[in-house]
Amino acid sequence: MTSQEPQRPSVDDLEAAFVDAFGQAPDGVWSAPGRVNLIGEHTDYNEGFVLPFAIDRTARVAIRRRDDQRVRLMSSYAGADPVEADLSELSPDALHGWEAYPLGVVWALQQEGVDVPGFDLYLESSVPTGAGLSSSAAIESAVALSLNDLAGAGFSRPRLVQVGRRAENEVVGAPTGILDQSASLLSTDGHAVFLDCRTQESDAVPLDLAAANLAILVIDTKVSHAHATGGYGDRRASCEKGARMAGVPSLRDLAVADLPRLSSVLDEETYRRVRHILTENERVLQTVKLLRDQGPTTIGPVLNASHDSMRDDFEISCPELDLAVSTAQQAGALGARMTGGGFGGSAIALLSTSDQDRIQSAVLAAFATAGFRRPDVFVVEPGQGATRLR
Repeated sequence: MTSQEPQRPSVDDLEAAFVDAFGQAPDGVWSAPGRVNLIGEHTDYNEGFVLPFAIDRTARVAIRRRDDQRVRLMSSYAGADPVEADLSELSPDALHGWEAYPLGVVWALQQEGVDVPGFDLYLESSVPTGAGLSSSAAIESAVALSLNDLAGAGFSRPRLVQVGRRAENEVVGAPTGILDQSASLLSTDGHAVFLDCRTQESDAVPLDLAAANLAILVIDTKVSHAHATGGYGDRRASCEKGARMAGVPSLRDLAVADLPRLSSVLDEETYRRVRHILTENERVLQTVKLLRDQGPTTIGPVLNASHDSMRDDFEISCPELDLAVSTAQQAGALGARMTGGGFGGSAIALLSTSDQDRIQSAVLAAFATAGFRRPDVFVVEPGQGATRLR
């Protein structure tokens, strides 16, 4: 089993595909990664703490500037004909499908006062869609970084994070926070990003798994989820209700010590939603301290507790995720939890490299016995954030 990306086109191949699509060579190629959230789920839009890291699976875009106000988009997975748009006619209501991600970034940059030039774009990605690994943020971050360069906007990476979040919120329609774009744009090799979503301050936290003979196994359950629909928005509304009933601007203004008081103020469901957020913030801080003081071999119990909270208090797990987590734990993983927004997607397991094959086999066998779809199981490594490749 390997941590490498699946076989994919080289940068030369990507440039050749661009030439085939548009007849000329691109001006450059940019890349941005997906992410695994090590811990800190649904805390970002509550102005709390998160700890994601970029993974070694990426979205890549080849772009050429045009002399007019037209945009032409093609991807390796979406039909033979380009999607075309006029820069003067972009609006959130008119953007749908995969093109909403790159064109949403264009619209968000325009709202920030950037004179975005016309361009041709070819997209290729190895980040699985619907797996909770932020394939959308990878696309948004690659496009934001490339257009920032092409337009000479000079935006900082934290500002590009906000551009991507605005595209996700107002164009795609997903009520997410800044976790995903921050991981994609701010990560460095061998580190996680400790992010305070209130102040937007970030710090690199060592996550040298290889030195500790550890690996993080991703178990993509193949249960697809979409943040723009369903339970994600309901959970955000519950958190806003909890803050309102508790008399604070955000759940960030509450702590675990407030829970006894809140139990008499909130209805039972809202209390459980709030309890997850408050305890999850504590777990992020605990994980950061453990990583800095003792290293990654010590964080397993905190990952386990996070999954229990998401399953029982926030109720965002599903049978496939629970089976992936419990099987990995029973087969010897140091810790395991679902990752991402929930209602499907992926689980992660922290394990010794010597246990890797046994745990993978146990998970595959458990899914087969349960009659679930065969999951995609692979290792990820903490990688670098978005960058220009050529």
